[in-house]
Amino acid sequence: MRNFLDFEQPIAELEGKVEELRHLAGDGEMNIADEIGKLQTKADKLLRQTYAKLTPWQKVQVARHQDRPHFGDYVSTLIEDFTPLAGDRGFAEDKAIQGGMGRFRGQSCVVIGHEKGHDTQSRVAHNFGMARPEGYRKAIRLMEMADRFDLPVITLVDTAGAYPGVGAEERGQAEAIARSIEKCLEIKTPLVATIIGEGGSGGAIALAAADSVLMMEHSIYSVISPEGCASILWRSAEHAQTAAEALRLTAQDLEKLKIIDRIVAEPMGGAHRDPSEAIISLGNVIEDELKKLTAMDGASLRKRRREKFLAIGRDL
Repeated sequence: MRNFLDFEQPIAELEGKVEELRHLAGDGEMNIADEIGKLQTKADKLLRQTYAKLTPWQKVQVARHQDRPHFGDYVSTLIEDFTPLAGDRGFAEDKAIQGGMGRFRGQSCVVIGHEKGHDTQSRVAHNFGMARPEGYRKAIRLMEMADRFDLPVITLVDTAGAYPGVGAEERGQAEAIARSIEKCLEIKTPLVATIIGEGGSGGAIALAAADSVLMMEHSIYSVISPEGCASILWRSAEHAQTAAEALRLTAQDLEKLKIIDRIVAEPMGGAHRDPSEAIISLGNVIEDELKKLTAMDGASLRKRRREKFLAIGRDL
């Protein structure tokens, strides 16, 4: 059963009619193959037209779609012999950020990313992908290990932002995020980051200050969520749609602003319609980026990475 977003309702109605006709045809009561074909063509055309002109707010909805592939889905498909590593060696294990070692298409690597979870139980267990300080300190530990053993780092970002709870602030949330960004810029091994869904605030950039920053076609990346922005500027989250327009949070906007390096195409209708195709597509792009980066020495990588982030905004 496919879950449709509000703006997809006309598509849902057409696809619903197609399924009804297929059910009737399957019963052998009538031959309606031509009618099914026409309706399917019409639904496909409407899907293409809809996704060719998504508004920023609609992009936000797609990026948050419950059926969109998450960290675990990418790892299970792209990473062989994945060995998860837990704990920050200082306070606790944070399940919002997952990480470990494995092989990406034959190459040993370290993989780190946010995990939101797919159902209510797993979302609560992973705190909806909102990490506490220990999550970022675990990421730092894994990046240090990757640097020590000269392993490339792949990060998958999908978070509304770092967890804003009292306990997280007491344990140094801002400092942990800053240290994670610092570590991203410090290591001398290739680092490829991808925004696979939401890239919210410092909680996202803590894993995304990379040599190559990729974004899935319908993902979002911003300093604050549209609802948070609207609550500050208009004292009401009802203006989230207006905020989304102003934040320039789409992959297409951010590529023009040179905040990201490359957009990864998604299947028609978004990654949630065909997760397997979306995952393989990202894997191909990551492989391509790693080939370029592994040809460079560590000192050059670090220098290039730092200069890249210092240059952001200079030409605007």
